Amino acid sequence: MIEAVELTKWYGKAAAVDGATFTATPGRVTGFLGLNGSGKTTTLRMLLGLIRPSRGQALIDGVPYRKLKAPARTVGAVVEQGIANPGQTGRAHLRTHAILSGAPTGRIDEVLETVGLAEAGAQHTAGYSLGMRQRLSIATALLHEPPVLILDEPANGLDPEGIAWMRGLLREHADSGGTVLISSHLLAELSQLVDDVVVVSQGRVVSTGPLAEFTAGATAHVRVRGRDPQRLWEALEPTGATLESPDGEAIDVYGLDAARIGELAFEAGVPLGELTTHVPDLEQVFLEMVGTR
Repeated sequence: MIEAVELTKWYGKAAAVDGATFTATPGRVTGFLGLNGSGKTTTLRMLLGLIRPSRGQALIDGVPYRKLKAPARTVGAVVEQGIANPGQTGRAHLRTHAILSGAPTGRIDEVLETVGLAEAGAQHTAGYSLGMRQRLSIATALLHEPPVLILDEPANGLDPEGIAWMRGLLREHADSGGTVLISSHLLAELSQLVDDVVVVSQGRVVSTGPLAEFTAGATAHVRVRGRDPQRLWEALEPTGATLESPDGEAIDVYGLDAARIGELAFEAGVPLGELTTHVPDLEQVFLEMVGTR
């Protein structure tokens, strides 16, 4: 269990994080969403004991990170983007971390295989792409097989195949009883992975809950495009539905389903070129919630 309880961090008179309260539970993947500068990274760094809170508590298994008996065996983290000593090979990088954290060196080849770097383990990381360095960071987080993973933008630099791989890895970790807290700006990808959502805006948590509930309250609409937009508008207007026409041709209809719109267009003698139902996805709901739309 990961818990943030009234977590607050002040820098001078400005609050980077202000009273953040949320949980991430075992067996589930929790997405931590926010615009740049919203306080996501500061919050994650407080959870990992890298920044001291000004107020509140950051808890893992009921205690602050610094009080965990075996922190490296409890939490695996990616908080910096692909950092590695360019003079070391990937295998040497992992060996160094294994020695420092007490992980069995026998895990090194196993995690290199897991993250798809088995053949690149003997190469110096100076020659790694950003995506390869990200995979190495994830391998480092997995050295102790920790039950808790805290990942800040781990998909940066990964290609579509790499993102799909990471999604499968984290899904498997949660399905086996692990806890995953992940921040990412790739909301379309995140929507295919997360079970729960925490949304932060200007340092405050503005929404928490299951992904299904997060998107369930969003308003769907139908986009219709006809040969005579004016006649189509006049046919739809008496229904009391909300009509919008962003380009003067297509009409976004709120409050009528596609079947009824098709009937009204047929009765008005307007041939249709488009009749599409749009259900808001995670990205659209998030952007509306934080006030960018």
